[in-house]
Amino acid sequence: MEVSGVERDKTVQDLINRMKRIEGQARGVQRMLEEGRHCEELIVQLSAMRAAIGKVALAVLGNYLEECLLTGVGEEREKAIERAKELFLKFS
Repeated sequence: MEVSGVERDKTVQDLINRMKRIEGQARGVQRMLEEGRHCEELIVQLSAMRAAIGKVALAVLGNYLEECLLTGVGEEREKAIERAKELFLKFS
């Protein structure tokens, strides 16, 4: 099973859209800081940003791992899977 170019383009566009939303959240937090908003409100927004970033990172890692499993062969596949595990541990 191979991922088509259209599917890959859609996945990349989905990730870009998520990052744009995170960018908007970051601007919102900056505004909140400038306005002197209460720390509870800031923490709620920062927690939402962290969760959103985590989802993007896991999606990127998942796509990388899927690519390794679908296209890798033999030793190269094993090295790619090991690298994916290292990235996962680094992120978590």
